[in-house]
Amino acid sequence: MSARKAEVSRTTKETEISVSVDVDGTGRAEMATGVGFFDHMLDQLSRHSLIDMRVSAKGDLHIDDHHTVEDTGIAIGQALSKALGERRGIMRYASLDLAMDETLTRAAIDVSGRPFLVWDVTFSAPKIGTFDTELVREFFQALAQHAGITLHVTNLYGANNHHIAETCFKAVARVLRAALESDPRQPDAVPSTKGSLKG
Repeated sequence: MSARKAEVSRTTKETEISVSVDVDGTGRAEMATGVGFFDHMLDQLSRHSLIDMRVSAKGDLHIDDHHTVEDTGIAIGQALSKALGERRGIMRYASLDLAMDETLTRAAIDVSGRPFLVWDVTFSAPKIGTFDTELVREFFQALAQHAGITLHVTNLYGANNHHIAETCFKAVARVLRAALESDPRQPDAVPSTKGSLKG
């Protein structure tokens, strides 16, 4: 595999975001979005996927966190898609049940070039600290759409909303790691009967 690295910059009237990713990294994270809980979740995404990520975001936080979180998902998704190129030699599929204390969350992924999110996660409160829990879905919707991945996330059970959110990020990180690993039996092939995973 050639180096799977990419940088993306995205500027709108609402946000200014720059992202760099190294798919074959060690999980080194540098997060500065201005949203503390979100930085913590992105840290988990990087660390457990082993994808080095640097994210710098300036957004209209005086309104709320929505644009910053969604646009960060867009930029990370775009960077991953760019880094993966033809998606040659990847395992493509992965699924995992991830436990954290009382919480269990399942994630399944197809790095298919076809964006789709199935989200079966319910929070019992509208906020975790000052962070809107509905933004967890918004992030993964943007990530799936712009990375070109099919992603299913299901929270099977849990009581603590922080744990539910964190297991979502960790489970997605782990399936990303597994799906993007090199397939030793077909390291140069695009794993599709179509011959393309670009959507």
